[in-house]
Amino acid sequence: MTADDIDCFYARLAAANPEPRSELHYVNAYTLLVAVVLSAQATDAGVNKATGPLFARVTTPEAMVALGEEALREAIKTIGLYKNKARNVVALSHLLVERHGGAVPRDRAALEALPGVGRKTANVVLNVAFGEPTIAVDTHCFRVANRTGLAPGKTPLEVEEKLLAATPAKWLQHAHHWLILHGRYVCKAKKPDCPTCIVRDLCAYADKTR
Repeated sequence: MTADDIDCFYARLAAANPEPRSELHYVNAYTLLVAVVLSAQATDAGVNKATGPLFARVTTPEAMVALGEEALREAIKTIGLYKNKARNVVALSHLLVERHGGAVPRDRAALEALPGVGRKTANVVLNVAFGEPTIAVDTHCFRVANRTGLAPGKTPLEVEEKLLAATPAKWLQHAHHWLILHGRYVCKAKKPDCPTCIVRDLCAYADKTR
């Protein structure tokens, strides 16, 4: 896409959804972090179903440590890979208490040093909790960036770097939410809904559906 096309691409997504939000439910930066860790290879709806009752009781790393791994497993057992995720959540909660006074750090390196937290999770927390203009590249974002020609790349990191370089500053704050939601509901993996797509004419995808 040309620079003008990219600006128009985001302008249309912004007009349709001016204030996009994460579909994960959370009550503070800590519960957001936990929800994103739990969302790996799971749907947001599935995570929300499990974390609703959990976050009614647990909203701090101290409370999670007190809850313990066994009880957390029971609370999130409907989520895929729940045993490993429970272990990571309790471990990262311990580290938040020990190293950060119970607060979620506003620092990429510190976030990625936590168990179960990779670059994508760190980007989500930095963007959603702290307002940083980061772009979290999940499978939806990766697909949209490649399929449309917005920022093609072979790896999530390559796509992230290209998106950061190509996206006008005025769109960076919400860019990854627009791309994720567009990929989830319109530019779907198996059969993109091209006839309803508001950026269809800007998209480079050769096999548009009719």
